[in-house]
Amino acid sequence: MKTLTVLFATLVFASIGSPQAGPAKLSAGATFDRLKSLAGEWEGTFTEGGQQLTATTSFRMVSNGSALMNVLAAGTPHEMITMFHLDNRELLATHYCAAQNQPRFRLVPSAEANVVTFEFKDATNLSSPAAPHMVGLKMTFVDADHHEEEWTILGNGQKSTRRFEFRRKS
Repeated sequence: MKTLTVLFATLVFASIGSPQAGPAKLSAGATFDRLKSLAGEWEGTFTEGGQQLTATTSFRMVSNGSALMNVLAAGTPHEMITMFHLDNRELLATHYCAAQNQPRFRLVPSAEANVVTFEFKDATNLSSPAAPHMVGLKMTFVDADHHEEEWTILGNGQKSTRRFEFRRKS
């Protein structure tokens, strides 16, 4: 009986000591540091209406290193800016959209070490909840010179996602 009790206690303590949790999730600060690694110029592609089109984006640290500015489609009528910054222990992003509204996102934990995901928090200049606006951003770090962005838009109750594949300009 004593052997059975010791065996049971050993199993209980072993299961407590080895949680089955997934990979550690990065803090907001560590995620912001990861986003900073995107600083530079990027070129890539996306698909619209069955046609593959080119895209450009750039990332630059601004405001004494407190914000990361992303400019998508610079110099075009569809130019959009997204500002990433820390707010105490939370990582936020404000997207200045070509739809003339400004959705704000907050970082959500990801089980995938190479993925950074933002979800809709609120928006300014949104005429109604049905008006088209961005509601999500998923960024996948492929390697130091390649990343993907998936932007999700909601309009009239329908969601759609546009996926960009970027490579760092040499």
